[in-house]
Amino acid sequence: MPVNIPNNLPAIEILKKENIFVMNDLRAKEQDIRPLRVLILNLMPIKITTETDLIRLLSNNPLQVEVDFLKLETHTSKNTSEEHLTMFYKNFSEVKDDFYDGMIITGAPVELYDYKDVSYWPEVSSIFDWARTHVTSTLYICWAAQAALYHFFGVNKQVLPEKMFGVFKHTVHDKKFPLFRGFDDEFYVPHSRHTTVSREDILRNGELRILSESDDSGVGIIASRGGREFYFTGHSEYAPYTLHNEYVRDQEKGLPIKVPANYYKNDNPANAPIVRWSGHGNLLFNNWLNYFVYQETPFDKTQIKNLKDIMPVNNK
Repeated sequence: MPVNIPNNLPAIEILKKENIFVMNDLRAKEQDIRPLRVLILNLMPIKITTETDLIRLLSNNPLQVEVDFLKLETHTSKNTSEEHLTMFYKNFSEVKDDFYDGMIITGAPVELYDYKDVSYWPEVSSIFDWARTHVTSTLYICWAAQAALYHFFGVNKQVLPEKMFGVFKHTVHDKKFPLFRGFDDEFYVPHSRHTTVSREDILRNGELRILSESDDSGVGIIASRGGREFYFTGHSEYAPYTLHNEYVRDQEKGLPIKVPANYYKNDNPANAPIVRWSGHGNLLFNNWLNYFVYQETPFDKTQIKNLKDIMPVNNK
C-alpha cells in the first residue's frame, strides 16, 4: 500500500521518479480503511530532503500510512521557506489533543550545545512527554535519540574527539527481537555526529535495552518501554549521496572533516558511494511499523493513552 502524504508535497514527484507509490489526501479518502497515522517532527534544516528520505522508507510496506509533519512553534527555520512550512506542517498546538500510531523525531544540528541552551528545548522536551501518552511507538533519531535519553533517563552525551562520519558495521544482540526479523548477522548504518552516549551509562539504567552495537561507532539502537520508544544513533534513512553532500559542504566551509569511512569505492571521493545500508534500513522501518505500531496500536486511537509496555526489558 502507498503512503498518504499532503497534496503537492515536493517529495511526491521525487519518489514517483523512483517508482515509489505515494498517494495524496484526495485519493486516500476514497479508500475505506483506517490507515496508520505517523507524525514526523522534522528538526533538520533542509526539510524537503528529510521528508523524502523518511517517506521513501515508510512507503515500502504493505500498510497504508498517513503522514503528518510537525514543526516547532518556538523556532524559525532558516533553510526552508515559510510557505513550505505553512502549507505542509502543523504546529504542536494543532495536534496535542490527537493520537498517533507512530512518531519519528529527527536529528538536529545542535548537538554541540548543552540541551538546556538549545532555544527550543522546553518545547521539544514537552513533545517528548506528550508522545508517551499519545503515540504507540516513537523513533528518536541521532540528536533526538541523545536528547530523549537525557530527558527521560539522565543519560548525558559525550563530545567525540572527531566527527563520527561514515558507514559502520553493526551487530544485533538478539536476532529474535522483532525489530530485526530478517536481518543478516551484520548490517551497516551511516553515522554523522559529533557526540555519543556511552554503553556504560545506558547499562546502568534498568529501563533501557541495547539492541545493536558497532565496534567503530558504538551503541547503535536502544529500546525502552519494551518498544514504545526506540533510539537510533545513526541514520538508516539516509539517501545514497547524503554523506557525500555533507562532506562537500564541510569542505567548502573549511571545517575539519575526514573522508567518510567505508563509503566511497576505494575510499576515494572521486568515486561513487557504495550503498550497503538501504536494504536493512527498509527492513528496520518495516519491522517497526509492523511489529511495534500496526500490531500494537488499538483501533480506537484514544486508547493509546492506556497502552502498557510492549515487551519487558532484558538488557545485556
